[in-house]
Amino acid sequence: MLSSDEKLVERCLQGDDAAWEQIVRSYAKRIYNLSYRYTNRRDEAEDLSQDILIRVYQNLGSFRPDMGSFQSWILKVGRNLIIDHYRQTRRYQQVAGTEELEKMSITDTASQSPERSIERSEEARFLRDGLDALSPELKEAIILRDIEGMAYLEISELLGIPEGTVKSRINRGRLELAKLLAKRRGLPGWQA
Repeated sequence: MLSSDEKLVERCLQGDDAAWEQIVRSYAKRIYNLSYRYTNRRDEAEDLSQDILIRVYQNLGSFRPDMGSFQSWILKVGRNLIIDHYRQTRRYQQVAGTEELEKMSITDTASQSPERSIERSEEARFLRDGLDALSPELKEAIILRDIEGMAYLEISELLGIPEGTVKSRINRGRLELAKLLAKRRGLPGWQA
């Protein structure tokens, strides 16, 4: 029995424009969020998201349900394109600064003072800088698990590595990030 995503792919491959629109509506935001977490720039994230959606459309025929979920396949296509982008630009990737990160532990955003807004912005920058200091493998694992909220199995499928390796990278990344953040808290100018 075909899943709803598999049916959409099948309809899309048969030329059904409404099926493609449904795929875009279902996955565009997640693709954008993933792109933004790696680039930390809205314009780059928008461009990358468009490129990813084009690549997904061009390669729909290569999706194989027996190899994993459609969502994992799309995220794998996106990840590969983001890696290509990173290699082409040869810049260090920046992470965070997303709406989810900005909302961390905020209890009453309606009455948030300007001082609290500045504090939240500084905390996000502090965390982003800490993530940037991690190795790409550890940073990627933390982003996918702790920011994207993906399950270990999904990350394993996406990265093409064993689930145990995923768990190990996440644990090592969290420990290293905690050490980095603790060390940076002691530096002048960091009161986050």
